[in-house]
Amino acid sequence: MSIQTRRERERAEREKLIITAARELAETEGWEAVTTRRLAERVEYSQPVLYSHFKGKDAIMAAVAVEGFAEMAEEIRAARTAAPDAAGALAGVGEAYTSFAERRPALYDAMFRRHVDLPFATAEAPPALRAAFEELSEAVRPHADGDDLGLLTETLWAALHGLATLTLGGRIPREQHPRRLALLLARFTK
Repeated sequence: MSIQTRRERERAEREKLIITAARELAETEGWEAVTTRRLAERVEYSQPVLYSHFKGKDAIMAAVAVEGFAEMAEEIRAARTAAPDAAGALAGVGEAYTSFAERRPALYDAMFRRHVDLPFATAEAPPALRAAFEELSEAVRPHADGDDLGLLTETLWAALHGLATLTLGGRIPREQHPRRLALLLARFTK
């Protein structure tokens, strides 16, 4: 192994350590508690080392968000491919999406509600963002009936995001979530 390869591996390991520490701190104390000073203490590196990897907290949040999109894409893909039919795939994807938000509220917050410098809906979007959207699209495709697949996918995404956000924020009662989700998905499978 060359010295350059070892250094690149160590750098990637440090970045992963910083991202993991930020996620853990955000999940336990909220994003307001995530500061470069606290992260430096947690990962046992100086703040200048953190800044050699990320420009600041916003860049760390963006890295966390990208990681979250990769995880979401995997969960959505698993739900979609495990279903016996197109309606089941759509239902599985809807449940996987909203469950993801409920299980990982700080991660979901970084992905969708916090300002992060990531290009959405463009060719420059990171592969993880595109993968998550493509998995949603694959679940919607059998129900498009000639409609614009991209717009229909965005509509489902917006509706799922609304359900997740309103439920997480306590704006709508959690106990009615299964009925709301079923009503939404029924509109796509008619």
